[in-house]
Amino acid sequence: MSRLFAVIRSRGPSWDASSPLEGQRDWRAHAEFMDGLEVAGFALLVGPLEGTQDALLVVRATDEAEVRSRLREDPWREDMLRTTLVAPWTLRIGSLN
Repeated sequence: MSRLFAVIRSRGPSWDASSPLEGQRDWRAHAEFMDGLEVAGFALLVGPLEGTQDALLVVRATDEAEVRSRLREDPWREDMLRTTLVAPWTLRIGSLN
């Protein structure tokens, strides 16, 4: 049975702080990968946390291993974005339809 997870991904050592998000190495491949996760119903909410070097993802998966496995396929890999937290998350107010 699937459930929700909150995921934090942090910029890795190959991130170019002088370039915008869309100017990072392999941006297009990363964007297509993330779009595919959304279409597949895995990634529900995704975006950078302003003022930090982190991004927040809310995903639907069966367990933490599935989350980590799917994110390992990201063309950005760990040198661009490191998965630093995967935690089960219970939505108490609002809805994700």
